[in-house]
Amino acid sequence: MRRHFTLEYWLDDGWHIGRLKEVPGVVSQGETLSELEKNIRDACRLVRENAPELSATEIQTKEIGIEV
Repeated sequence: MRRHFTLEYWLDDGWHIGRLKEVPGVVSQGETLSELEKNIRDACRLVRENAPELSATEIQTKEIGIEV
């Protein structure tokens, strides 16, 4: 099954750093945007293979304030 996720990315010292917005913990980097996309797909696959499945009733969210 193919799903679509949002890749948030930025440049840091010439590297493309990114994370998947909908999948916490999936972060990667690449020298190019194409390399980042490949690496983030690999990272997502590894996280999903090794993470225990959570049912929807186990996942909770809470809004918090952070001084910026």
